[in-house]
Amino acid sequence: MDTVRNMVVMRFPSRAINIGFARTAIAIFASQLDFTLDELDEIKIAASEAVSNAVIHGYKGREGEITVICRLFDDVLEITIRDEGEGIADVEKALEPAFTTEPEERMGLGLVFIKEYMDRLVVESTAGKGTSLVMTKSPVQARVSS
Repeated sequence: MDTVRNMVVMRFPSRAINIGFARTAIAIFASQLDFTLDELDEIKIAASEAVSNAVIHGYKGREGEITVICRLFDDVLEITIRDEGEGIADVEKALEPAFTTEPEERMGLGLVFIKEYMDRLVVESTAGKGTSLVMTKSPVQARVSS
């Protein structure tokens, strides 16, 4: 990736009400690149899933802080969503479709949707210390012309 064209950092409490805020703020920031409306919808879904996971699984009902870092490069959006919550014991297992630690309440598709809608997903997690998701996406015309 090249030089950072623009960047924003957001920090907010791990409350469900902030999921919609993060989703909208990230989409507005992403709109600086030439994403289609469908691509912006995919970014919104991925952002919602990532922040929801931090709220629901990362902090498990207790309040903590979620950090979102959005960076724009020439033709790449990079989103980092980080919590200092429970962490993921087995990242590979968590990336499997339908895996959930709460089968009576969750479908286990959050990370699957993120992987599907973004060009790249890197998950780093340490049990008891938190999780960081780094997602990247380029507008379709940038991927075609590369």
